[in-house]
Amino acid sequence: MTGLESEGSPVRRAVCPGSFDPITNGHLDIIARASRLYDEVYVAVMINQAKKGLFEIEERIDLIRQVTAEYGNVRVESFHGLLVDFCKQRDIPSIVKGLRAVSDFDYELQMAQMNNGLSGVETLFIPTNPTYSFLSSSLVKEVATWGGDVSHLVPPLVLEKLAGRLKRD
Repeated sequence: MTGLESEGSPVRRAVCPGSFDPITNGHLDIIARASRLYDEVYVAVMINQAKKGLFEIEERIDLIRQVTAEYGNVRVESFHGLLVDFCKQRDIPSIVKGLRAVSDFDYELQMAQMNNGLSGVETLFIPTNPTYSFLSSSLVKEVATWGGDVSHLVPPLVLEKLAGRLKRD
């Protein structure tokens, strides 16, 4: 039990799921905001065997741990399978998702309803900071691959790793 549970107050937990290949400032914005709303925030790094990422799962986890260390209540783990199973195993009643545009809402609403129907897990939608409304990991990788400046879109550590990875490949 944590200190909060032993005092009779339940620990408020949430999960921020995604592939995070790589983590961007938009992701960090949502994680930071969730960390202020919940006692524990899990960042669940999705394992998709069918997709070859730029960074290996362990590299992503390490990067996320480093760039979220200042929050103190963020845990980073990988998961394979249904997100609701990840939630059940860790007693997490809430999923936190950032929404960039109305087009995100269509898909995310369906996922939220399915997750709730499967397990009762609720989804909290947080509107993305307008500064990051266009931002995605795929876009960052594409721009960086062609030599574009993404320094304002990712944390400095991620920028360094991204430049090193693209130089090698």
